[in-house]
Amino acid sequence: MPPARHDRHSVVDAALRLLDDVGLPDLSMRRLATELEVQPSALYWHFSSKQELLAAVADRILATVPEPDPALPLTQVAVAIRDALLAFRDGAEVVMSTYALRLGARRAQDSLLAALGGTSTADESAADAIFEFILGHSMLLQQRMHAQSIGAVLADAADPTARSEDVFAAGIGAFAALSVRHSPS
Repeated sequence: MPPARHDRHSVVDAALRLLDDVGLPDLSMRRLATELEVQPSALYWHFSSKQELLAAVADRILATVPEPDPALPLTQVAVAIRDALLAFRDGAEVVMSTYALRLGARRAQDSLLAALGGTSTADESAADAIFEFILGHSMLLQQRMHAQSIGAVLADAADPTARSEDVFAAGIGAFAALSVRHSPS
């Protein structure tokens, strides 16, 4: 029986499953093609490059982030972004790699911008800064979780994530305080 036909959606589904199973370093187009029982060249029918595929994966990772809504508090949006990143193994790294290349949607940044109530260039910069904080914070957590899962953490090593909830809340609180202080009256 020939393999089933795939569309962009099913390819991204398979990529997310592989991401959770093997992590970003081992998520290759060849491995994905094997998973889908197709030739690697068949993937390029749907995505012109691995980076384009990862942008679609990043968009799917962030799909649970609320739509931009000025009525949503900044903290609620920030927590939703963090939780979306942490829902997938290496989720923060995938999103960071596509963000660095300015690929994929800006859903997270647009939701942060709306929560800030801004439209100026300064507000856009603040939304990007908050997003970058969330990405960095989430990557730190995921790195620690990965290291623990493979036994790479010494028993007496200090845990930089021990107070992660407090650190996250303090970071978002600091951004919120700065944005209020710098908003036009």
